[in-house]
Amino acid sequence: MALDCIEDRNVEERTERTHGVCSRCLVRNRAVCDVLESEQQAELAAITRHVVFQAGQIIVAEAEDKEIVGTIIRGVVKLTKTLSDGREQIVGLLFPSDFLGRVREGQSQVFGEAVGEVEVCLFNTVRFRQLIKRFPELRNALYDRALNELDVAREWMVLLGRKSAREKIATFLVMLARRSQKTIRDDNLNNCPIVFSLPMSRADIADYLGLTIETVSRQITMLKTGGAIRMLSGRDILVPDLGRLEALAEGEMN
Repeated sequence: MALDCIEDRNVEERTERTHGVCSRCLVRNRAVCDVLESEQQAELAAITRHVVFQAGQIIVAEAEDKEIVGTIIRGVVKLTKTLSDGREQIVGLLFPSDFLGRVREGQSQVFGEAVGEVEVCLFNTVRFRQLIKRFPELRNALYDRALNELDVAREWMVLLGRKSAREKIATFLVMLARRSQKTIRDDNLNNCPIVFSLPMSRADIADYLGLTIETVSRQITMLKTGGAIRMLSGRDILVPDLGRLEALAEGEMN
């Protein structure tokens, strides 16, 4: 009986700690852990730690045995693939609320680098895998995210293979605009201006989209001249009409 009371009190304490940490989380309603109940979140919180990475710091190394899994809290991570001759290609971007790392055992096929300062909620990998087996909601949420990533990869294949330079830039900006406004319903996005910051340099954007730096700069200028975007201070961009930018991204407007 006393042991039961101690266990109950421990659960309550973990739950209170979880509410304290998770209630301040910037992405709590969008992260994979949102599907968990309070007691389940308490167990997850017990195996987490928040780590801040500086710009340029490698978070996940390619072909390295060290395994990292977690959720991006703030900042952007670029995923890069290196060829045998040293050439590199950015193959993906991770934004706040995205899941980082491989759930199954095995070496990473890419390396993840912090673009600016990045905060990650890291999970103990071994114990996280144990929780996945116990919590089907968590397993299903990760499965859904994997399917979404596959859809994104297919769309990116179309972008790289078929879209013009302007359509590529417009598509990239639409993605950033939508990712910056995850808390707004999609059907309301077209009704209000959207402001967001470019998370990466024009050199990285060029690499990501398969363009030259000069082409990226030229196309951004053309979008600005045409009124599709407005450049604010620094890297901040205002999109006055997301629907129009999406039409440009799909080649529906000149």
